[in-house]
Amino acid sequence: MATINGKKQPVDVDFIKKQIIDNPNWHRTRLSQELCKIWGWSSPTGQLKDMACRKLLLKMERKNILVLPKLRRISPNVLRNNKIPKVSCPSSPISVDIRSLMPIQVVPVIERTQDSRLFNWLLSEHHYLGFRNTVGANVKYLIKTTDGIPLACLLYSSAAWRTAPRDQFIGWRNTSREQNLKHLANNTRFLILPWVRVQNLATHILAKINKRISADWLEKYGHPLFLLETFVEQQRFSGTCYQAGSWINTGQTTGRTRDDRNHKIKTAVKSVWLYPLTSRFREKLQNEN
Repeated sequence: MATINGKKQPVDVDFIKKQIIDNPNWHRTRLSQELCKIWGWSSPTGQLKDMACRKLLLKMERKNILVLPKLRRISPNVLRNNKIPKVSCPSSPISVDIRSLMPIQVVPVIERTQDSRLFNWLLSEHHYLGFRNTVGANVKYLIKTTDGIPLACLLYSSAAWRTAPRDQFIGWRNTSREQNLKHLANNTRFLILPWVRVQNLATHILAKINKRISADWLEKYGHPLFLLETFVEQQRFSGTCYQAGSWINTGQTTGRTRDDRNHKIKTAVKSVWLYPLTSRFREKLQNEN
């Protein structure tokens, strides 16, 4: 079974093997794309979910279920993990009243542009978690002054598969979570550049993005968002900007990972903060088709 578009779907291993045998000239990308077309694995905008299919195929190969075509070139994902090249950026101290910066610019980052290179560099250099690349659905924002000087970077990615405080707050069952998880996004990175010291800037930025992110997500992925989440590492941060921005603290993580079956892996305990983008978020997220 594979989970695609929020639903568990059967996978015919013999059919995959036949496609490999009958099409010896297909490389791995072509194989995953053709399987997606046959199975109807696509996003609401029609984009093939070939990366999800490829991950499934690789997992099956690692388990010796099948043998994939030989690699023809180095995976672009390996290249993406190389050190991010430095990008020049103004770094003069900014310490002013927030009103003097108005209106700030919220700029959605387009891949393979100068803004994208700048975004990647700033996060990799100045965020405590670092940055390499993104996997899955995501939207990036650069925050700039009216004359284009960078102030902050924010990354929103696919939501966590499971976390008890959030799921209980929504009232999710397994089925409704599987079907509706795509309507959540996780604020996985939030960086105010270290030379920027402007009171209330973080809360102001969050408010501006809250008003537009669902429409941006809809344009990119073909479906809206109803709820935002973020995880705040308690030993490092108090979540002040989220609290000031009316986010809801729903509890904390257990300090374990989903792969910690033997209860031996220790991770930082994090507060789970949520922000509803509509008053009807529970009704929409509990819906089961």
